[in-house]
Amino acid sequence: MNRSAEQDRLFLSAADRRFRRGAALGALALVLAFLFAPFLILGTGTEGLAPALASLTDPYLLGVIRFTLTQAILSTLLSLLFGVPFALALHRNRLPGRALLLKLLLLPQALPVLVGALGLVTVFGRNGVVADLMVWAGLPRPSIYGLPGILIAHVFFNMPLVTRMAMGGLQAVPAESWRLAGQLALSPLATFRLVEAPALRAVLPGAAALVFMLCFTSFTLVLVLGGGPAGTTLQVAIYQALRYDFAPGRALALALAQVALVALFLLPTIVARAGGALGGFGLGAPQRRFDPPAPLKRAADWLVLTLGLLFLLAPFAAIVWSGLQADLGRLVADPQFQRAALTSLAIAGSATVLGLTLSLALVLSSGLSGGLGLVLRLVPALGLVVPSIVIGAGWFLALRLLGDVTRFAPFVAVLSNAMVILPYATRILAPEAEAAAVGAGRLASSLGLRGWARLRHVELAALRRPLALAASLGLATALGDLGSVALFGSQDFVTLPTLLLQRMGSYRSTDAEGLALLLGALCLGLILLAERGFQERPAA
Repeated sequence: MNRSAEQDRLFLSAADRRFRRGAALGALALVLAFLFAPFLILGTGTEGLAPALASLTDPYLLGVIRFTLTQAILSTLLSLLFGVPFALALHRNRLPGRALLLKLLLLPQALPVLVGALGLVTVFGRNGVVADLMVWAGLPRPSIYGLPGILIAHVFFNMPLVTRMAMGGLQAVPAESWRLAGQLALSPLATFRLVEAPALRAVLPGAAALVFMLCFTSFTLVLVLGGGPAGTTLQVAIYQALRYDFAPGRALALALAQVALVALFLLPTIVARAGGALGGFGLGAPQRRFDPPAPLKRAADWLVLTLGLLFLLAPFAAIVWSGLQADLGRLVADPQFQRAALTSLAIAGSATVLGLTLSLALVLSSGLSGGLGLVLRLVPALGLVVPSIVIGAGWFLALRLLGDVTRFAPFVAVLSNAMVILPYATRILAPEAEAAAVGAGRLASSLGLRGWARLRHVELAALRRPLALAASLGLATALGDLGSVALFGSQDFVTLPTLLLQRMGSYRSTDAEGLALLLGALCLGLILLAERGFQERPAA
């Protein structure tokens, strides 16, 4: 019997192939239906597509589009400008505790966006430490609101992501290359040009694409730090069009413009790299280098590391210090806090389980040959391309026909967060799953492992650590989510981020700082529990 290409490579039985294709097609149908049905719903709520698109000629909306592109491009460039030197300095020097330092770089991704924004305001705001130092130096007191604040926040959250992806590229360089560079006593500039730069070129396009997509679709940071109409992005404009003006036509036009612009900028990158990840993540494995002594370069590296760590850790320290000034016991005993915490935990846990389930269904079939494998590798990115506020808006309009929309809010929040988790989880799981299937497929086939037995002993056995990381990021993302519940918020449906935003809006800053500390601690605690639970080896 002639085997197909995927049989030769993955050694799957015919039954396993049918099951995995079926699971993948089911996940694909759910993702596409949930993501794109809102556009149809929004379209039926307007006078037609042509009038909606015509509204984009409005000077204000054109300004919103220009500002969205400007801040996304600048945020991406600044994240690369600061993240790449930090990665190079970290890789060049054999620092004690480098693995711990790389774990610290996960904190901005693990921290809820609203909590991070509050920490940045505490450090860089008008009453922050940086403002006081500038006044002491005779400079005017700065404002974090507007474009400067948005750029600072995006760099804070995305510079560590660039650093880890750049570290992944540097760690992929063969050990022989570093040894040869040392034997030839290459200068720091020659080492960068001949060894480091080619490794970085392999991963930086993917890093830039991911950061651009995250900054372009940013909602919570811009809502908090935008500072007014001049700092409005497409996401915030969509929210305002539905929440305050109830203009579905304008929301539809802005949503289509956002999806088209993201696709225009990112589709070439995604298609060109559809066969693999956009860039790996460095895990901190020690890699010996043989660079000749260069005191000036070493001093520059230490300066970069010191400034980078201060920039990243100062907001965390500010959150802890400010939060401890609040009456945490009273906040925890507050029934409103307890209800919000239970709501957030239920949504985050359900979204993470659903997101990982969909990711596994797509990942375990993405290695199959043919067009389906390509589609399954491209679909997860749609969770970032299609704005969550648009998803919520479409379902908000649809569910209004069925009555009180707050009854359906938890289900929309769970599905929306699962779609956001999907791209991260598939990027983390896909390389390990395919490597395990290719590496152990022949042995599994010779041992007669089929169905659940093969899945348990081959793919899932190799995915414990990646699943831990994916679950951790999923929990943190869903716990800190504000966009998917922004339109459904009410007294009966309050999550921790919406409660925190309410306290900030009512100028109860001490309570807001205490809630930020509690939410951040809850996220980190759940992440540690998730990692421990997934990494424990199942009993034989």
